[in-house]
Parts: sequence; structure tokens; C-alpha cells
Amino acid sequence: MSEKVLMCGNEAAGEAAIQAGCRFYAGYPITPQNEFTAYMARRMPETGGTFIQAESELAAISMVFGASVAGARAMTSSSSPGISLKQEGISYLVANELPAVIVNMMRGGPGLGNIAPAQSDYFQATKGGGHGDYNLAVLGPATVQELADLMSHAFDMADKYRNPVLILADGIIGQMMEPVEIKEKSPEPPGKDWILTGAGERKPRIIRSLLLNEGELERHNHHLQEKFGRIKENELLYEEIDLSDADLVLVAYGTSARIARAAMTQARSEGIRAGMIRPITLWPFPEKIIADTSSRTKSFLVVEMSAGQMIEDVKLAVEGKAPVHFYGRTGGGVPTVEEIIKKIREIV
Repeated sequence: MSEKVLMCGNEAAGEAAIQAGCRFYAGYPITPQNEFTAYMARRMPETGGTFIQAESELAAISMVFGASVAGARAMTSSSSPGISLKQEGISYLVANELPAVIVNMMRGGPGLGNIAPAQSDYFQATKGGGHGDYNLAVLGPATVQELADLMSHAFDMADKYRNPVLILADGIIGQMMEPVEIKEKSPEPPGKDWILTGAGERKPRIIRSLLLNEGELERHNHHLQEKFGRIKENELLYEEIDLSDADLVLVAYGTSARIARAAMTQARSEGIRAGMIRPITLWPFPEKIIADTSSRTKSFLVVEMSAGQMIEDVKLAVEGKAPVHFYGRTGGGVPTVEEIIKKIREIV
């Protein structure tokens, strides 16, 4: 697609994944990401790819494991309860150093909750939702265009580091329609000299995560932690807005960031010097820009569609140098500009 077209976020993400070289998709229906699965069911066969509606979320992530180990650019998508079911498989992908892309269009929880948008899976995404010490690279798009752009980036990162990448969006971004331009096919994915495709004339290869010899698993963990350190050093993305003179700095991501930015603009019109930091990579988290800003601003306001999860990372970055306030809505509630402005006025 060389010109902008009107697409919902789920479908735009699916097309962007295909253009990025995705040739295997396994998923299971759940609202609010069903358009993603339906789009891939139609488009993957047209591109020579494979679409499978698995019998469960557990089966879907296991199928992604198998496709990745055979060398395919593979992905799955789901929404909050479904992502929870995939956690064991995600831990296995990390342990075996297998690239994959996972999309979570978050909905209200806990439990089955509802089908309204939420951001209450932040801890699960950024702190390693499954067992063991591990991290995923986590991307938090705020627009349909950014969601599509980050899809190609996610596949490239997954291959570069041999690690799963999670795109953490929400039901609003998944189902809203915006003009989007999706880049035509990316160059062919890089060759992979580790995949299992039958030994033939080469030496056998083994991919496994059961490491029982003395010290073997600890050495593997050290290797993984070194890799996570390289991701933290090289893959940080964020947006900063009007920080130079800001007395109050809003921190928000995804849909909340869109609303918070409108509130910031209104606050400026009222003479309140507000600025904003929008994390795009949620892991790695933009600690340094927040830490640097904390030495010259009076306060922070974190806005989330949760009871308060990202606020912990903001507080760790601020290190007590400035007060950190919070405004959040839970269970599928979405903050309004008016609510955020009211909170800003209370703070200043």
C-alpha cells in the first residue's frame, strides 16, 4: 500500500506483519482483537503463508514455537486472558532464544472482565509474565499508523536478538479506524544459521531449555541477561513534548497518551507549563529521560488505564527527586481530558 487507506488497528497490524515477512500466524478468537485473526485468515493464504485457528491459546503459542524453530517469521495475537494462557509458551520461546511477535490488545480485567479497553497488563508484559528470569522487548503504540510501523520493527528486533517481542496496545487502538500507510514488502528476513530443518550434510543442531548439568542453566541465564542488557542499551524509544520549561510532566503511553496530550495542550492554554514524556518502548523503559527531567521539574503525573502499574517504573526513575502523582481508570474505564485537567489543577 503506497497511499493512505482507512483501516482499523487490528487489520492494519495484520497487513503490516505480512509486509514485514510474517508467514505463519496461529491464534484463537477473543474480543477486542478478533479483526486481527479474521484478517490473517483471509490474507495469509493469499501471500503463501500459513494461518491456523488453533484449538486454544496454549496450542497457538506452541505452534508459533514450532514455526519459529523451523525459521519462519511467526506471530500470534490475543487479548488479556488469552495472553495469560500463552505465558508458559512465551517463557519457552525466550529460553530457547526463538524470535516471535506477540500482540496483546488489552481488555478490562481481572478474570474475564469485559471487552472494553484497558492497560492493566503492563506488569505482565514488562516484568516477565511467565516463569523464570526473562524480559521481552515491549512496544506501546499510540496510533494505528504507529502500530503498523512498529510491526516491522518488532519482527526485525525479534530476529536480531532471537527473542520474542510484544506489542502492547488496547481495544481502542485495535478497533479504531484511522488513515494509515503501510510500507510495501520489507527486504527478505535475514538468514538463520540455527534453525532446525533436518540435518542433511551439516552438523546436528539442538535447541532446548532443559539444562540439567551443574552450572549449565546459570550460564545460560547469564547469557540471556547479557542479551537483555544489549536490548536496553540499543532499543529505547520515547517521545518528549514541551519539556524545556515544564513545571509538571505527564507520563503516559498508548491510548492514555493521546488523551493526556490533549490535556497537556489545554493546560498550556490556561498558563500551566505542562510537558509530556511518552514511552514507546515500555521495556526497555525510558528511565534516563525521566531521571534527567526530575531534576528540573516540580512534579510528574502518570496517567494509565489501570490501578497504577507504570507509575512504579516512573517512581524508580525519579528516585524521590520530585513528587509523582497518579490518575487512572480501571476495569475498562477510559480517562477524559476533563478528568486529567482537573487533576492537573489540583497538583499545581
